[in-house]
Amino acid sequence: MTNIIRQGAVGMGMGRVGIELKQFFRDRESAVFNFLLPMILLVIFGSVFGGQDLGDSGITFSQYFVAGMIASGIVYTSFQNLAISIPMEREDGTLKRLQGTPMPPAAFFIGKIGMVSVAYIAQVTILIAVGVFFFDIDMPTTSFAIFTFIWISILGLIAFTLLGIAYSVVPKQGRGAAALVSPVVLVLQFTSGVFFVFTDLPQWMQSFASLFPLKWLAQGMRSVFLPESAAAMEVNGSWELGLTAIVLVVWIALGALLATLFFRWVPRGEN
Repeated sequence: MTNIIRQGAVGMGMGRVGIELKQFFRDRESAVFNFLLPMILLVIFGSVFGGQDLGDSGITFSQYFVAGMIASGIVYTSFQNLAISIPMEREDGTLKRLQGTPMPPAAFFIGKIGMVSVAYIAQVTILIAVGVFFFDIDMPTTSFAIFTFIWISILGLIAFTLLGIAYSVVPKQGRGAAALVSPVVLVLQFTSGVFFVFTDLPQWMQSFASLFPLKWLAQGMRSVFLPESAAAMEVNGSWELGLTAIVLVVWIALGALLATLFFRWVPRGEN
């Protein structure tokens, strides 16, 4: 009986993926800020600083920056998107109506995760295409680099999706959600080595960023898109992929716990 319920939840969840994607792309503001923004930033920063080398490394800023923007793309499509859209769905009664249907709650979250995953794949494809054709970005070619890209993407998507669901309870109103979510994302980007070389940041900022998953996500992506010699530019002189995996798994567990404890189907004050 339990297996039948689980299969039903998975089937309904997969069906909701298409619905979630339609809603995502119909919302132009959401599509711009969560889907196109990384590409826009890559074009702007790549055009201004793209040809500059990072010291004597022979690595261009564009090559360094694309890794950070792919990591940021995970944050945009998962954490930022969900932390803004879910409060709006809660406020307009969508979540309450869904809660009253036979659909298992798990199906709703499967739909969100599926939407985030598809949007991320599309976003990364565009980012890489822009980087390769306009800024001569070198693509990873080894099987190890490709495998690293896949597992870092998966762990990052799961972690930030769960954190987005958990953080969605913070905004009291859907209209004010962006004001409470976007600054968090910007602070993490500026302190996590997305817009600047991480080791050029003040020590206190490095320590602060190391507590959060984006720093490790960006560092892991740099291990994919930068040559092995670039590891010397990191704080400890290595990519620390093992530690990156541990940190992301810890944040997955924390995100799952917070989402389970605090997610709400209805606005605060309603039963």
